[in-house]
Amino acid sequence: MRRSPPFSQESLRLISYCPVCDTSYNPMEARVIDERDGRHLMHIRCKKCAHSILALVLTSGMGVSSMGLLTDLTFDDVVKFREAKPITVDDVIALHHLLDKKESEVLGKLR
Repeated sequence: MRRSPPFSQESLRLISYCPVCDTSYNPMEARVIDERDGRHLMHIRCKKCAHSILALVLTSGMGVSSMGLLTDLTFDDVVKFREAKPITVDDVIALHHLLDKKESEVLGKLR
């Protein structure tokens, strides 16, 4: 894995305001989750409203672009779930069957 050179505060200017309350972020408080090949995945938490965004900043010879996603995940949650095994269709079906069974048990006890 080739590491990218660190990016500047200028790169973070694209994601410098909270999308919820429009408060300026301190770019130095952005926490880097991963960086490689000109891609930087970061977690930023607003000090004013406590909402967070996951931001992907892409740097290339053409310039800098970014994409943000509003989230309720903490930095630690993102790191933890990033390494987790993906949820499969079978997992979803198994959960559905489990919830259906539990619902039947609860309804049976209410009668």
